[in-house]
Formats: sequence, C-alpha cells, structure tokens
Amino acid sequence: MTPVRVAQISCGTEYCSIQSLLDDIAERLEIELVYPEIELSDVSLACSEVGFEAESPGLNLMIARVTSLLNDKTIKGAILLTCFKCSEGSIVRDIVRRFLHERSNIPIILYSNVEKPKEIELYSRLEALNTLITRKTLLMREKQKGVTIGIDSGSSMTKVVVMKDNEIIGKEWLPTTEPVRSADEAMERAAEEAGVLVKEVDAIGVTGHGSELVSEAVNARLKLEEVSVVSKGAAMLSGRHKGDATVIDIGGMNNKLMLMREGIVTSFTFGGICGGSSGRFLEVASHRLDVAITELGALATRSEAKAKVGGAREMERGNAKRNKDNMRFDLQSYCMVFGIQSLVVALSSGITREDVAAAACRSVAEQVYETMIQEIGVRPPVIFVGGVSRVEGVKREFEDMLGVEIIVPPYSQYAGAVGIATLVSGV
Repeated sequence: MTPVRVAQISCGTEYCSIQSLLDDIAERLEIELVYPEIELSDVSLACSEVGFEAESPGLNLMIARVTSLLNDKTIKGAILLTCFKCSEGSIVRDIVRRFLHERSNIPIILYSNVEKPKEIELYSRLEALNTLITRKTLLMREKQKGVTIGIDSGSSMTKVVVMKDNEIIGKEWLPTTEPVRSADEAMERAAEEAGVLVKEVDAIGVTGHGSELVSEAVNARLKLEEVSVVSKGAAMLSGRHKGDATVIDIGGMNNKLMLMREGIVTSFTFGGICGGSSGRFLEVASHRLDVAITELGALATRSEAKAKVGGAREMERGNAKRNKDNMRFDLQSYCMVFGIQSLVVALSSGITREDVAAAACRSVAEQVYETMIQEIGVRPPVIFVGGVSRVEGVKREFEDMLGVEIIVPPYSQYAGAVGIATLVSGV
C-alpha cells in the first residue's frame, strides 16, 4: 500500500526529541511525513501572502512551508507542530491553520511539543488523520442501511445501538468493567430491545478505547478511531451533514473538539488538563452533592448567583468566608482532586448546593474552552455529544461562553455507537 503523504509543518521541531517517535508512529500507520520544498526567497513572499511576519525566522519558515504545501497536490493532510512554551508559535500555528482552512479541505491536526511527549497522544492524532484521508468516501455516508450494530467501548461507559434503515431500534448504556464482557452484555440487551438476534444482523462496527479487544471478540466488520466516528454520529443525530459545524464530545475521561465541513472533520484536538474537565469529575461532584449525575444539571440551572468575582470564598487564616452578596462561586482549580476539595470547603462554608453544582458545570466548560476551543475555535452550529451532554448545566455554561445555541441531539450519548453503526453499513 502506498503511504499517505502528510506535510509536517513546524519551525524546526524535526530536529528535537519528538521526531524519532513521530517517525516511528507514522511508519506504523503507513504515513509518509514530508517537508514542503521552499527557497529562501519564498519566505518574505509567504509572510506577505499570509499577512503576518514573526520575530522568529523559524516561524517564518513554517509560514513559507504552508504556502508551498498548497501547490503540492500529492499531500493529503498536515500536522502543525509548535513548542508548548512558545507563545508566538501558538499565534503562528493558529494563523496558518486558518489560512489552510480557507484555501483547502485537507484535514489538519495540531500538536504542542513537550519535553516528554506521550506516544498515545501522537498515535491517536495521526491515526485519526489517516482515517480522514484514506476513508473519506466512507465518511461521506449520510444514511445507515440494513440492520447493523454499533459498539462504542468507552473508558467509562460502553454504548451500543442497533440500527435499521437509519433508525435506532435498540440501545444500551453500561459501565465499562471488562471491555469484552460489557460489550457482550450491552449488545444482547440492545438486540433484545430491537427484537433481533445478534447473529442475524448484517454487520457489527466497533470504536472506542476498548475497540482492539472488542472488535476481535465480536468479529466486527469495521473498527475505527473515535474522531471520525463520533463526528459522523453527531452529524447523523443532528442532521448536520452540510456546511460547517463544530462537535464537542465530553465523555467519562476524555474530550474531543472537532471542526466539520460537509459532515467530515477538517481539524480536531484532544484534551483537558486532567480528569477535572471530564464526566468523572461531575460524577464525584454529584456524589458530594447527594444527587444523581442526571440531576446535577437541573440543580445547577437553579443557581441564582449573579456574576463572577473570582470565587465566592476567600481564604483568610485558613477560614472560608461565605459570600454574602449571592455572587458567583467558582472552583479555584482545574485539578480534579483540588476542585473537589474546593467544592467540599464551599459546602461547609454555606455556599448553596445549587451554586456549587453550577460551579462544577462551569469548571468543566471553562477548561474545555481554555484548553481546546481557544486552540482551534468553533464554527456554528455547535453540536454537543457524549455522556456529559446530558448535564444541562454544562450546556448552559457553553452557551454563555460562546454566545451561540448549543445543539444536544436526541441520543447524544450514543454518538460514537451511531457513527460506527452507520459507517459499517457501507463496508
């Protein structure tokens, strides 16, 4: 098989410690990393065309490589690499990303290099990029046909749907304990609701953290990574296959943000500083507030706090003071552990359960905003999927931050399962 040509656009990170790992992953995924050819005289012309000239010569080289990329039709994707601590690099990366989006439809991934990069982070990004390039025809599919089963073996929950001719006829949602056992149980329950036998369905597709184990166990016809699958499910559930859209996916432990055009991802990022931006944090917060997580969002929407004042409590001589003016309470940390600690202190100091619930929802939304949305932006409409999409308080916080209506489609927590059930019907 001919390797897929992907442009590595960077300011010199190819000379740092990340390159050997990046090359190894690319080879495993049959990706050929290439560096667009440029002449020294091209640099100033490229900066003029893009409309920005950096202080760093290396970043200006990065800009020139982007303009050169547009002239090479053999290049099918791009990875934009900058250093994590370089603020000017972040600016240039965003400028060239927007430049590429305006002039091409090639999928783009972004990565901020750190001293000790994690293999799983790079692998998952390049794997998704490879899917978006090599399976584009399949990803254009807008309807599910026949009877298929989609399994999303997530880090926290296993979701299964049975679909028949573009309709969900059976579904199940179970905690992921042992991936294969959870998938088998959820699949049997979903099939029972649908009134079909698993052995009689046309095909089974699998995605998610446990997809390697589960796909082999259930003899799946198709196994794909989550970026392309969840975005397809979001487009299916919301009927947004045309034009631009943004998908926010917050699950039990992981988050994804995807920009779509014509129902296919053009740019995406993963993230969250830690579990504090995930569903797991909200589960722990719900436990402390003595409500089911399904009720947390409703509790948060009853908060009457008025405005942000940097937190409703002050720490003076180790004592928490209650905010007497009903001003907004904010958690003081994005860390899951310290966030819960702040929540406990707030409850003991007299902050209402409603205000604390709202603060927990706001903390998740703000972390997604600051670590993901600010990196690649959004294109309305914004579609919110994943387990956390069922928490009304988080949806409300996103709407306040972004100033747009957030679409939470029916069965939003099943987006991955719906996506893979749809795609496997085309294999």
